[in-house]
Amino acid sequence: ENQFRNLVIWLEDQKIRHYKIEDRQPLRDIKSADWPKAFKRYRNDLACPVQVDKYKNQTSDRVKKIELNTPKVISANPLDNLDFDSADFKKGVNALAQLLNVTAHPDHLITLKAVSKVVQRRLSAEALENPDSVIVKGQPFPFQEADLGFDTGDYVLNQAAKILRLLYIHDLRDLQTKINECIVAVQSVTANPKTDTKLGKVGY
Repeated sequence: ENQFRNLVIWLEDQKIRHYKIEDRQPLRDIKSADWPKAFKRYRNDLACPVQVDKYKNQTSDRVKKIELNTPKVISANPLDNLDFDSADFKKGVNALAQLLNVTAHPDHLITLKAVSKVVQRRLSAEALENPDSVIVKGQPFPFQEADLGFDTGDYVLNQAAKILRLLYIHDLRDLQTKINECIVAVQSVTANPKTDTKLGKVGY
């Protein structure tokens, strides 16, 4: 019984989150004599009645038999049938990376992820309509000559740290752009309020 009650509150805390945190206390008090009432109210709030009669005869053996007798539906998505570790798949990923000038990684799945990012950023419909929005102009930043601010004692590690720092700054730039977009969206709603002169009053 306690395991069931713990499961209910775990589902609410981690997955469902229908109640505010402070409203979950009746469910959290699994030792309380009023817990069944709290659970019943919770089910009603979720519109999730307990259908005991429908499932009381269901056993694990019965479910297994139903699964064995149920015809399996074959997915129509061709990607589900791919062997991502086959030699042909790896060869295709490397060929695609070479076509897009993406440096191949020893792990072909990491290479595929890099290829996916290039396609999303450079070959999307928006990017193809306005290529100047995604093509970086100007001189490349000489990160090899940049001051790291500390020394690991290893030249290769120093260069890797510089690259990681630039990637972090790039992510921050993307985050700032999204924040700015949110601010603009909010301002479009709150800015330039119209005055309702009918609500005005003169004197007391």
